[in-house]
Amino acid sequence: MFLGLKLDYDDRNEFVFVTENCVKIVYILCSFQQFPPQKEEAYHCLAALVGSKEKVFINQTKLLHEVTWKTVMQIAKKHQKNSVSYFQRLCPGVKLERVFMDWCWWILAGLPFQHLVRIMDCYFHEGIKVLYRIALVTINLFHKECQSNNEWNPDNIKNDIANALIKFCKKIPVSPAKLLHAAFSIRGLSSTYISRIFIKTEMLLKSRSVLNSGNKQLVKSRSSDNLPTSQSQVNIQMMSHTLTIREGQKSPGPRAIAMGSYPIHNLKSQICSCEESLFTLWSWLPVRITMYQPVLLYTTEEHGCSLTTFYVRVEQHEPTLMMIKTCNNEVFGAYCSSRWFERNIKDDKGQRQAYFGTGETFLFSLYPERAKYPWVGIAADKDLGHSSELFMAADAKMITIGGGEGQAIWMDENIRFGKTDSCKTFNNPPLCPSGDFEIRVLEVYGFVGA
Repeated sequence: MFLGLKLDYDDRNEFVFVTENCVKIVYILCSFQQFPPQKEEAYHCLAALVGSKEKVFINQTKLLHEVTWKTVMQIAKKHQKNSVSYFQRLCPGVKLERVFMDWCWWILAGLPFQHLVRIMDCYFHEGIKVLYRIALVTINLFHKECQSNNEWNPDNIKNDIANALIKFCKKIPVSPAKLLHAAFSIRGLSSTYISRIFIKTEMLLKSRSVLNSGNKQLVKSRSSDNLPTSQSQVNIQMMSHTLTIREGQKSPGPRAIAMGSYPIHNLKSQICSCEESLFTLWSWLPVRITMYQPVLLYTTEEHGCSLTTFYVRVEQHEPTLMMIKTCNNEVFGAYCSSRWFERNIKDDKGQRQAYFGTGETFLFSLYPERAKYPWVGIAADKDLGHSSELFMAADAKMITIGGGEGQAIWMDENIRFGKTDSCKTFNNPPLCPSGDFEIRVLEVYGFVGA
C-alpha cells in the first residue's frame, strides 16, 4: 500500500520520513490520536508495522505497491463483478487500472475520521486484508449510489471517476458499523485466496520485468513440437562451445570464456555464489531450458520455512530447480521436471498418485563433490520396474525426490530437517555424508517463458 517508507530519527530526535507518498502515513497516525502517544511510542508503533513478519501491514517497494492495487482489482473483478463492469461501460476510454491505482486513497483520504478509526482498529488486528474488504464495499456502495442518486450521475463522473470515488467516500451514506459489517460479510475472501492472488500477481510482474529489462535476450515461446525456435537453436549452438560435458565426466572440464551474456549470469543465489559451480549446474539442464531466464520463486531466507508457502509460490511452475544448503555447508538439489501441483491429481479411481514426474528429473551435488545423477532409465535398455520411476512425491507433511529402497531427498513440513539415501530411481549415493541434514537455506527457481 505504501511506497518506499523508511523511518528514522534525525539529530534533533525528530522523525525522518523518506517516501514518495509519505503523507499517507499521516492517516495512520490519526488513529493513534485517540490516546496521543509520545514520539518514541509512535515511532516504535510505525516501525512494528513496517517490520511485521506475521501479517502484512505496509508494502515498501514500488513492485509491491503495484502488486497490491492489481490484487485489489483482480479481487474486485470476481467479488464485485457488476460494479466493475459498470465502471468499464461508464468510462470506456479510461483504463480500469487508472481507477484502482489510487484505491488506498478512497479509504485513507476519503472516508470520514470516525470511519477510519474503526477501520484502523481492525487493520492493526488483521492486517491489510481489512482494507481490501473495505475497498470492495466502497465500490459496491458507489455503484448503487450512481444508479439512484443524481449527484453521482454518470454524465458528471465519467471524465474523472477516480476523484469521484474519493468524493463519494467523504460523503459515504453508511455508518462505520454498517460499513465494517458489509466488509466482513463478503464470502469466499479468505486470507489464503488473497495470498494466492497476490503471489500470482507478484510473480507475473517479476516475469515481465525480466522480459522487458535491458539486454536480456530471452526466448518467450517454443515451437508446436515443443522444441526451441530456430533462433534458440543458434543461441544453443553458441552456448554449446562453453557448456560441454564429456561422456563419463561428473562435471565440465576446462571451458573457453563465454561470449555475450546468458541467463545464468543473472542468477543471484545465496546458496551457490561460485560462478564455476553455477555454470556446471547450468550445463546439466536440458538444452532447451538453458536459454530461459531463471527467476527465484521461493527461498527460506525471504519467505519463511513453510511447506504451505512453498506450494503457493512454486506448485504451478514447470520445471523448477531446487537447491539446498545444509548447516554443514553441503550443497545439493534436484531439477524437477513436473509441477508440484500434480501431487493433487487423481487417477480414474479417485486416488491421488503417490509419485509423479518424468525421466527428465535429475539430482545433483555441488559441494563437497560435483556430480549429476540422472534417471537410471536413460541408460537402460530394458524396463527397470516401478521402483526406478519414483521421481517426485509430496503431501502436506513432506516432499520427496527419488525413491526405491530409499529416498534421495526428503524434507519435512517445516523445511528444516531432511534426509538423503541411495535410491533406485537415480542410483545415487547419499547427497551428504551423514544422511540426515538440517536445512540452512532452500531456494527454488523457475524459468521465465518455459
